[in-house]
Amino acid sequence: MKVDDIKQVLIIGAGTMGQQIGFLCALKGYQTVIYDISDDVLNSAAPRLEKLARQFVSHDRATATQADAALAGIAMTSNVKKAGEKADFVSESVIEDLDTKCQVLETFNDICPAHAIFTTNTSSLIPSMMAFATGRPEKFAAFHFHNTLTTKIVDIMPHPDTAAETVALIEAFALKLGQVPIKLEKENHGYAFNALLMNLCDTALNLAASGVTTIEDIDRAWMGIMHMNIGPFGIMDSVGLDTTLDINELWANQLNDPKAIANVAFLKTYVENGKLGIKSGEGFYKYPHPAYKDPDFID
Repeated sequence: MKVDDIKQVLIIGAGTMGQQIGFLCALKGYQTVIYDISDDVLNSAAPRLEKLARQFVSHDRATATQADAALAGIAMTSNVKKAGEKADFVSESVIEDLDTKCQVLETFNDICPAHAIFTTNTSSLIPSMMAFATGRPEKFAAFHFHNTLTTKIVDIMPHPDTAAETVALIEAFALKLGQVPIKLEKENHGYAFNALLMNLCDTALNLAASGVTTIEDIDRAWMGIMHMNIGPFGIMDSVGLDTTLDINELWANQLNDPKAIANVAFLKTYVENGKLGIKSGEGFYKYPHPAYKDPDFID
């Protein structure tokens, strides 16, 4: 299959990243289907997609006409057969749980056409851990997006059995989406940027969980010295504390590291109280006017 043969894109998972990837694909003219097992999630995704469209316009990433056309080009469904039967390219963005991802990929392997390329947007797992579940390992790789509103960087991570043609096709598709592909030559937990970011956030969490200093002062230290407009806790609020917790639980369970376990316990105090970050209006900071955006935050 050539990149121009891609007509319909299936996004599995209607959460934050599924919405962002789906909207970007639709904005670039692809027939886009967003699938989720939960109709409630799909219903809540609709207004969030409309908000995302307005943000793309306000950031000069699209005109109002283009944004409206993109929204009109997105179909949302909880019907597995309807979602997958015409898919040419699949992007999976379900929760960061290996068993769940494998179950979803296995289900859609039975539905999607044999030519369809499968990708995962996982942020911390590696594709070889779930390649078997796709039923088409040679047509599977990680294709990882960041915040599509503010960055054009995407990561492509093949596993040992990914065909070279698949990597080339995903790279060509990334370029069609207007993205800058970062290709990894081998599997690595966390790609390039995420590996750096995870170490930063892990250290920040442990400093706060251990009572070394406050969340605000940790962010002040990073922002003031590195001349950044956001610190690690603001970043985690942007990612979502539920997603951050999922990633930390995964590694705490695998490594049984006391620091990782402490980080999980610390994050749970927020997530269990509904403080998920920007998407819930409160996480480590309160939104839409977090303290770290105050001109006097560092001074």
